[in-house]
Amino acid sequence: MLRRLRDSATIATTRRARELRAAGRDVLVISGGEPDFDTPEHIKAAAHSALDKGDTKYTPTEGTPALRAAIAAKLARDNGLAVKPENVIVGTGGKQVIFNALMATLGEGDEAVVPRPCWVSYPDIVELAGARPVYVDCGPDQGFKLTAAQLRDAIGPRTRWLILNSPNNPTGAVYSAAELRALADVLLEHPNVMVLTDDIYEYIVFDDAKFATIAQVEPRLAARTLTVNGMSKGYCMTGWRIGYGAGPEWLIRAMAKLQGQTTTSCCSLSQAAAVAALNGPHDFVARNNAAYQRRRDLVVEAVNAVPGLACATPQGAFYVYVDASRLIGARRPDGGVLGDDIEVAAYMLDAAGVAVVPGAGFGYSPWFRLCFAYADDVLRDACSRIARAVSELRLP
Repeated sequence: MLRRLRDSATIATTRRARELRAAGRDVLVISGGEPDFDTPEHIKAAAHSALDKGDTKYTPTEGTPALRAAIAAKLARDNGLAVKPENVIVGTGGKQVIFNALMATLGEGDEAVVPRPCWVSYPDIVELAGARPVYVDCGPDQGFKLTAAQLRDAIGPRTRWLILNSPNNPTGAVYSAAELRALADVLLEHPNVMVLTDDIYEYIVFDDAKFATIAQVEPRLAARTLTVNGMSKGYCMTGWRIGYGAGPEWLIRAMAKLQGQTTTSCCSLSQAAAVAALNGPHDFVARNNAAYQRRRDLVVEAVNAVPGLACATPQGAFYVYVDASRLIGARRPDGGVLGDDIEVAAYMLDAAGVAVVPGAGFGYSPWFRLCFAYADDVLRDACSRIARAVSELRLP
C-alpha cells in the first residue's frame, strides 16, 4: 500500500530548500502555502485562557461540542448551510478530514473525478484507498475550471466522488455560483456520486470574485456533499492544525470511527482557539486580503515581464501558476538542457536560490507554482532572481 504513496511535491521542495538554507545557501522559500501573518491576538488569547483553565484533556473524537456548534453556526452564517453539530467532524487539519472521508468510502475499483491542476494530495489519497483518480484536464483556456460537459463525460458506473477545490490550489481559480450550478445539474443526474468540496481558501478572494460552495448553490446535493474547511489559511493558523468537515451523519460517523483508531481527538487548546476564531471578529481578513492582492499584482506583473514565462491573474488563494512551456528545451549556462518542469524548478533553486513547486506535483505540466503569501521585499527579490536566471538560459 505504501508503495502507492509519493512524497508531497510541496513538502519535498520546501524540505530541500530548507536543507540548502541550513547548509549556508542563500535560498528564498516561496514554495510553501502558509500566510506570513501572525495568528490574530484574540485567537491566541483564547488558547492562553484555555490553558490557564486547565483545558488540557482529551476531547471527543469528533471535536468539542463548542467547536462543532461554532462550525455549524459559521456554515449557516457565511454559507447558508443548515448543518447540525452531529453533521460536523474536526480533524488535525483539512488533510486529515479529506483522508478520512476517502479512506472510509473508497475501495478497489472505485473512482473519484479529480480536475487538474489539483492539490498534490487528492490523487495519492484516492490511490492509497485502492481506488482510481479519473483526471480531467482543465487548462488555462477554460480558466483552470471543470466544465459541466467534462464532468458528464468523466462520470462512470464506479464513480464515487467528485473532488472540487475553490479557490483553487495551485491556480487561484474561483468557481462562480453559475459555474457550480452547471456542475450541480450534472450531479443531480447521478445520485450515487458524492461531492467533496475543499473550501480552505474561502476567505481569500480578490477583485469582483465571490465565494460560493456547491451545497449552498444546490441544497439537494447537501445530503451527499462533504464540505471541508479549516482554520489554517483564512485565520493564519497553519500550525494549530484544525480542519473540519460537514456532511451527512452516516459519513461523519464513519470518518469518526476511522479517526478514533488513528489520531483520535485534536489538541484541546487549538480547538478552543478555533472557537474564538469562528465566533470572533473577522476584520483582519480584509486587511490581509488587501496585502495579498498587492502582492499578487506585484508577482503577476514581474512574472509576465520575464521573456519565456507567463501567468494569469488569480482570483483567489495566494498562488500564481506560471506557464514555463517556453523554457522546455532551453539550454542552461552549464550546457545542460531543461527537459521538464521538474528540471525548471530545480534550475530555479540551483541558479536563482528560489524554491518553487513544479507543476508535475499538481498533475499539470510544464508549469510551476509560487506562493505570494510572503513579504513584498521577499517577493521582489524572488522575482528578480527568477528573471536573472531565465535571462541566462538560451531559449529554444
